Amino acid sequence: MSVLAQRWKLDEQRFSWMYEQTRAPRGVERDEKTGIWNVHGYANALQVLNNPAVFSSGTGRLIPENSEFDEGAITQLDPPRHTALRKLVSSAFSPKAIGELEPRVHAIVDTLLAKVADQPAFDLVTDFAYPLPITVITELLGVPASDHGLIHGWVDAMMSGTMEYSLVERDEQLDNEIDYVLEQARHITDYLRVLLKERMTNPRKDMLTSLVEAEIDGERLTEAEIVNFANALLVAGHVTTTALISSTVLCLDAFPEAAERVRADRRLVPTLIEESLRYFPPIGMMARVTNVEVELDGVTIGPDQLVGVWIPTANRDASIFADPFVFDPAREPNPHIAFGRGVHFCIGAALARREGRIAMNALFDRFPGLRVDPHGTPSFMMSPNLNGVSKLPVVVE
Repeated sequence: MSVLAQRWKLDEQRFSWMYEQTRAPRGVERDEKTGIWNVHGYANALQVLNNPAVFSSGTGRLIPENSEFDEGAITQLDPPRHTALRKLVSSAFSPKAIGELEPRVHAIVDTLLAKVADQPAFDLVTDFAYPLPITVITELLGVPASDHGLIHGWVDAMMSGTMEYSLVERDEQLDNEIDYVLEQARHITDYLRVLLKERMTNPRKDMLTSLVEAEIDGERLTEAEIVNFANALLVAGHVTTTALISSTVLCLDAFPEAAERVRADRRLVPTLIEESLRYFPPIGMMARVTNVEVELDGVTIGPDQLVGVWIPTANRDASIFADPFVFDPAREPNPHIAFGRGVHFCIGAALARREGRIAMNALFDRFPGLRVDPHGTPSFMMSPNLNGVSKLPVVVE
């Protein structure tokens, strides 16, 4: 069992992909229970992620329940439509834009930490790691701060189930869970639809207005495209960054020698963030669907098959990473794929990295003795596609 699993007595089966089976990646194999082709290893992962013509992001065609959320969803599109939509918001995540946003990120961080400055203990996720990125992304989109709690509640509810999806075995429990998740997703899209209509008559300087006014090949985006696009940015734009910040604190707590090194030399904070992304990536699995029959690592996969690229196994491939099971905050080079690769490389990666660096430096500054509460237990996300915690009690010493 891993250091993290030993430290918090985690459910070993729940984290088998993350820790135990990453020690012996098994190439490509089909899970007969779920019908998903699991892909392990760095080279295999790159072959899938870098080839959208063969491995499509439009997985919704195999999961009809999600069809209402697919139109315009940037995570479900392939080139050239994906390329066109991505260009619409790329300027908001440019180095110049992120540099201009940095003072606001610092201000949010200071405000959040000031609220817990005099407390001997607090929940790192609830009080800090969650509200920081959700505030940033909702401000970019144009969601009022007063409604952050609504978004948080709906996303939390979406992530509350096991999300153990299967193309083969369906039962009442799975169907009920899918219905519940879709209901929460509809709350978000319904909310965004109301906000969208308001922007049509009252435009503002925000991303939602930009999407309303944008044109591709002389045509405006449809309402469904805008809503689903904004929904994908909203959810992806904060869940992963929340996981990054909290997981970095988890890793430092599990590896105290690494924590001492970084506290003694803050120049290591950027590489600390990269190692956290490698060792405990926020995204556990990235899904694709085959457009044609393809051979991958000597295995033939037919068309219209769901393929799951397991990021933890790729990030611990010994042919790429020296001592892959060692958490090294100074690791360089570190070509992890926590943010994906290819055309779907995370558009907000630079922003997430900047938020992570600012957040960790602020925690080091304000709380030199911050550590996970030895009497508390982190609550881990149940979804196999996400790695992170929904609660993380910490103490200040």
